[in-house]
Amino acid sequence: MISLRYHIVSIAAAFLALAIGVVLGSTALNGSLLSGLSDEKGKLASQVSDLETQRAALDARLADADAFAGSTGPKVVAGALDKRSIVLLTTDDAKPSDRDALKQLAGQAGATVTGEIQLTAAFSDPDKAEQLRQVVTRLQPAGAKFPTAGDPGTLAGALLGSVALLNKDNAQPQSTPDELAAALGGLTDGGFVKPSENVRPAQLAVVLAGGKASGDGAGDKAATLARFATQLDRSGAGAVLAGDPESAEGTGAIGNVRADTSATSILSTVDNVNTAAGRVSAILALREQLDGTAGRYGIAGNAQAPAPGVKHPAN
Repeated sequence: MISLRYHIVSIAAAFLALAIGVVLGSTALNGSLLSGLSDEKGKLASQVSDLETQRAALDARLADADAFAGSTGPKVVAGALDKRSIVLLTTDDAKPSDRDALKQLAGQAGATVTGEIQLTAAFSDPDKAEQLRQVVTRLQPAGAKFPTAGDPGTLAGALLGSVALLNKDNAQPQSTPDELAAALGGLTDGGFVKPSENVRPAQLAVVLAGGKASGDGAGDKAATLARFATQLDRSGAGAVLAGDPESAEGTGAIGNVRADTSATSILSTVDNVNTAAGRVSAILALREQLDGTAGRYGIAGNAQAPAPGVKHPAN
């Protein structure tokens, strides 16, 4: 007769055998798994190394190309803006190095920069929109015709366009020096601009932006700047909105303009002004503006060509 003790010993032996089998099996599996993971890790490390090498090579080629553009740029733009004048407007996040390099190239193109006006963060702040609208409306010069659109970007573009840009037909001031001083003074007191000394009206305007807007109301900020630049274009002989590649995205001012066919039909945009090639494109785009044409230039996917007169490789 089989005793209870026998049953207990048999069951214990079965569980012990099962446990040993599990341990041995998992050990073999783990060894195989770890070996596979090690091989995969080695392959990934090799791929990363190859990609880093490729990136370094591409960076070197881009640096060489930009150095070439920087050395030949002055010759390319020489005389393009001879005896023309430019007023430069910058956002608070625009890079001073881009501003200075663009000013230098404009001078080499034969143009005179008549002044700089920095747009503060409050200028495009949605919470300050009503205040900006009221200030602009109050400062409207006598005889100036503002658009019926009530958004602050368009109205601000109309105000600064009427005092800081010359008449596109006769190159004469559209307002008096007192009206220019009052407009800049009122916007400065409201915290919306920081002008340089002795700003004078110019034929052309460059709006130099930074990257894409961020934070609450990013879309509204980009729209305000885009509408401002578009209205500036309508107010004078031409304007170019320039920024870095991020500004061509949906929450950037350039991206906002390029999504609006009515804006792109008149306002030129350049999305790589942080490079020597982009700055050359900006100067050539100003020349195009004088000739009554506009374009979307740069390296972003929504650009039509790298520069004026140059076909996009994809076309």
